[in-house]
Amino acid sequence: MSGRQSGRPTLEQVAARAGVGRGTVSRVINGSPRVSERTRTVVARAVAELGYVPNQAARALAGSRTDAIALVIPEAEARLFAEPYFLDLMRGVGAELAEADKQLLLTLVRSERERRRFEQYLAAQRVDGVLLASVHGDDPLPDRVRDLGLPVVMNGRRTEAEPVPYVDSDNIGAGRAAVAHLAGRGRSRVATVTGPLDMYVARARLGGYRAGLAEAGLPPDEALVEAGDFTEEGGRRAMRLLLDRRPDLDAVFAASDVMAAGARGVLREAGRRVPEDVALVGVDDSPVARLMDPPLTSVRQPIEEMGRSMARMLLQDIARAPEEPRRHVLPTELVVRASS
Repeated sequence: MSGRQSGRPTLEQVAARAGVGRGTVSRVINGSPRVSERTRTVVARAVAELGYVPNQAARALAGSRTDAIALVIPEAEARLFAEPYFLDLMRGVGAELAEADKQLLLTLVRSERERRRFEQYLAAQRVDGVLLASVHGDDPLPDRVRDLGLPVVMNGRRTEAEPVPYVDSDNIGAGRAAVAHLAGRGRSRVATVTGPLDMYVARARLGGYRAGLAEAGLPPDEALVEAGDFTEEGGRRAMRLLLDRRPDLDAVFAASDVMAAGARGVLREAGRRVPEDVALVGVDDSPVARLMDPPLTSVRQPIEEMGRSMARMLLQDIARAPEEPRRHVLPTELVVRASS
């Protein structure tokens, strides 16, 4: 059989000929140091036999860069531009990349079809690396990006044992600090509105809430726990359910300022005064917290600095691939205002 085939050879055919995975072939043609010399030789032989030399591979083998970085957020436009968190994150990422003369490409991935199309875009070597935000636990995109041989850094993580490099904040500490503050103010029936529990950030803040209750000597009560979705309407919906189950609650820890704003609206409609009847604490220390009536006590996480740290880590990984995935967790800080 002739080594060359009719038609344009594919990456999959090269991988099959070399007896390796598609991602390994991508790493070889991208010049990644995370490939053994033997594997590199086998893949190079398969490339030569099949005549697989696409333009993007030629550019990569020549050591050229696109000077473009993709920031991927799997959310709808309405949420992206309504929540201060994403705007602060983009500000930090953009500032760091601008200092490095890199172009920022903002990409929204809201469906399986869009995810597949984005993977095809990455396979064409259009960017040098990828930043991922708001990733849910079952999202395969971080692993797919790595399989394509591209450096990737996540904002947050999917699990405690996340294998992909990430920058996160101390979300467990955020929940513990909020509950310790509320218990210190004499509150004993402390409820929480969580984020979506398929996200590690939400589970971590819930874990911090439970740890805070234990440290304060307060009994756990699942009737005081309700899941939200990090939106204002999600906060409203969760707050109504909590009041229906436990009308005697005297404090609420909402896992974001935006959800706290929704909860605040429902408490007002129910005739509950904040903080006299129900104390309220959020997370993010966003403009939402400062503009609420009364101003919201909130756990500050350094969102803009997280964006900068993500971009710095990615640029370092592009320049020189690390031997082990790197992890960076930034501290949080309780900012006390009139709501508690």
